[in-house]
Amino acid sequence: MMRGVRIALLAGLAAVTAGSGVACSRDTACTVDGRDYYVAMPEGADGPVPAVMYIHGWGGNGKGALRNTGMVDAFTARGYAVISPDGVPREGRNGRSWRFHPLNGEHPQEVAHLAAVKDDAVTRLNLDSDRMLLAGFSIGGSMTAYAACLTPETFAAYAPVGGNFWRPHPESCAGPVRMLHTHGWADRTVPLEGRVVNNLPVDDPEAFAQGDIFHALNIWRETNGCTSYRADRTSTDGPFWRRAWDSCAEGAALEFALFPGGHAIPQGWSDLVIDWFEGP
Repeated sequence: MMRGVRIALLAGLAAVTAGSGVACSRDTACTVDGRDYYVAMPEGADGPVPAVMYIHGWGGNGKGALRNTGMVDAFTARGYAVISPDGVPREGRNGRSWRFHPLNGEHPQEVAHLAAVKDDAVTRLNLDSDRMLLAGFSIGGSMTAYAACLTPETFAAYAPVGGNFWRPHPESCAGPVRMLHTHGWADRTVPLEGRVVNNLPVDDPEAFAQGDIFHALNIWRETNGCTSYRADRTSTDGPFWRRAWDSCAEGAALEFALFPGGHAIPQGWSDLVIDWFEGP
């Protein structure tokens, strides 16, 4: 009898543990719709905990992205959980990617998947749904931009680095957002002006081309209802050169940060993002 009670109690404890998301970690996956995601929690977390959902780049995966301890530990040190979901498998290759490009017609499903991961993580881990931002690097940055464009209300803010829209650029987006775009001045993988990635002439209709970051910023200014092309604030203090547009729709925010490097997540980026997110 006692053995049966003990087994029942252990089974109940296991169910509670699974439901609370304790099993989710940097090394142990949670799963939504057949795709995994991993989580780094801040020490002593006593929810609701704010969070960053970080989207890996081309050929990466969620678990591998959390091995960037410099980036991840800087977020968790500020009290933020880091959620790192898997993209889709690359056909015939290792690693994963994102179906971000509007020409493939699948980006709404990808955006919906990110929203489902968010909801699952909020329930499992007692995260603060209203203080969760979406960030991503390279193609992950592009996925971040398209998510912001399609469903701006899903996350509290968006922070792409080294990636934004591709050509053809969107004609419009759904509504105002809070966005901080960060980019390397010397980036040659995703240049500020974009590039054709399938080695065709730029005027070839089959050219598959990254977007122009400056054009993307114009789209975001229009989306946010900003009243001026010119930035309202600029700063060259510290490792980032920053331009910010403040005269925009209520609740919107737009900032552009350059750093003197290439296609990489720069040192100090995590603190830049959180300072911006928590700022006025």
